[in-house]
Amino acid sequence: MEDLVTRLQLLDPLLIYAVVFAVAFVENLFPPSPSDLVVLFAGSLVGIGQVDFPAILLLATAGSSFGFVAAYKIGGWFGVRILEEGRIRFIPVSAVRRAEDWFRRYGYWVIVANRFLPGTRAVVSFFAGMSKLDLAKTAALSFVSALVWNCVLLGLGYGLGHNWREIGALLSTYSQVATIVVSLLLIAVILRAFLKKRRENKH
Repeated sequence: MEDLVTRLQLLDPLLIYAVVFAVAFVENLFPPSPSDLVVLFAGSLVGIGQVDFPAILLLATAGSSFGFVAAYKIGGWFGVRILEEGRIRFIPVSAVRRAEDWFRRYGYWVIVANRFLPGTRAVVSFFAGMSKLDLAKTAALSFVSALVWNCVLLGLGYGLGHNWREIGALLSTYSQVATIVVSLLLIAVILRAFLKKRRENKH
């Protein structure tokens, strides 16, 4: 990460914009990605006048949104097929179907909170596509979520300047805790569905 930051400082502003967009986009497809730290650092570059705040905000948000939609489409094309073919053997298809029903009911709220849940963003976008949520509404909500989160990160980076590493360390801890909590909740939902299915089969 330090090496990436050093390289960013030496880049032409146009290349910095391109890197921020690319990293934000890739995060949704190949997690984990240092996108939050890159945007945070970009905020410090705004503070010294190396990049423009509206431009970096728009590009970071666009990258996040396009990446979310790309993962959504992948989930729509391949998600159910992968599970039904048994390639993920430890997850019963019945549990996935119940999770899909739940996601269709509450998924839009999850998308709004998506950017505030590091480590789960790719899963949310993939599952949104697999659950066939409305694409236009999904894209709009993911854009708003990313816009708010990136505003926070850029604002923190701008305010902290060269001390951006302090909040970076806190972000790393926050990401780990959020990922663990969400993973445990997901495991609990799958386990509950699995046990319920076993009880039904016994009767």
